[in-house]
Amino acid sequence: MEVYFDNAATTRILPEVKDIMLETMDTAYGNPSSKHHKGVEAENYVRQARSAISRQLKCEASEICFTSGGTESNNLALFGLTQANQRSGRHIISTGIEHASVYQPLFRLQEMGFEVTFLQVDGQGRVDLDALREALREDTILVSAMAVNNEIGSVQPISQMAEVIKSRSRDILFHVDAVQAFGKQVLYPSRLGIDAMSMSGHKIHGPKGSGALYIAKGVKIRPLLSGGGQERDLRSGTENTTAIAGMGKACELAYRNLAENVEKMMAVKRTLLEGALKLDGVEDHSGEAPHIASLSFQGIKSEVLLHALEDRGICVSSGSACSSNHPAVSGVLKAIGLRQELLDSTLRFSFSELNTVEEAQYTVEQLRELLPFLRRFTRK
Repeated sequence: MEVYFDNAATTRILPEVKDIMLETMDTAYGNPSSKHHKGVEAENYVRQARSAISRQLKCEASEICFTSGGTESNNLALFGLTQANQRSGRHIISTGIEHASVYQPLFRLQEMGFEVTFLQVDGQGRVDLDALREALREDTILVSAMAVNNEIGSVQPISQMAEVIKSRSRDILFHVDAVQAFGKQVLYPSRLGIDAMSMSGHKIHGPKGSGALYIAKGVKIRPLLSGGGQERDLRSGTENTTAIAGMGKACELAYRNLAENVEKMMAVKRTLLEGALKLDGVEDHSGEAPHIASLSFQGIKSEVLLHALEDRGICVSSGSACSSNHPAVSGVLKAIGLRQELLDSTLRFSFSELNTVEEAQYTVEQLRELLPFLRRFTRK
């Protein structure tokens, strides 16, 4: 049996997504900025995708800016918002469990003279609202936080965070990295008090290289790229019609079947956790997100178990796939206070609606066989 439990890293493209992408390559291959009919055909695919996403977010189509993915969306939000609003202050607030595409730009902003406060999280990976309230200052211009953590699946109280921020000042901007929440939660950014929100296509069965940034009307932001002025001067460069069309279709499908998809993922997660936690030396650090489970296996290196499961046809992750080029102990696991001996013994299992309860049962069976053997091997 082949089991793909690494959907927080990327997902398989759905047939309907592939079909619309092939359409754009076969027939709508013009430049969306061209005035002839081939350009208009391509532009129609971009417009339809923008409308599909804006409908699900209950926002205006003009508030959606297409990017190359979650990383670019986060970078555009962080650099663009701070550069455009720095006259009002140079203080930023974020958390200690952000994705690399947030904390690395924040480190660069520190080098550029901005001050960043990183809020600590509790053992479940959630921000304390009182700590956020205390961190807000007169010169705070931006708060950035992820809606769902990509390693443990903790869900931040985004609505309450927005209330705290906006009660201090309506001028403080709130950016949300929703890469792991988009397509799995109902998200209405304008109603929640979010000023900018990052999304990615390949986490919801769309193509890699597709993403979007919601930017509320009236919010000042500077582009990262200058050139032909595409995406309303926010993201110059010829639009990737194929990827954009695929992301739009993936978004449409994700929200059309949202409740059913969440129920399927929760059933798989529940089956895995219930079975795994009956085994010796297994601890659970999973948050509330339906598609992510985080388990520690005492006495076994995560990489060893990862490859042992791979030999049984099961694909999982030892952390964020985006950090594979810079291997290190997970900062997220440290931030939630995980014991030292478990930091390098933790695996992430992440699901989609394509997974089954039978796959979770098969995984538990393999863990039941592998754990005693690997622990004997480790002791030797």
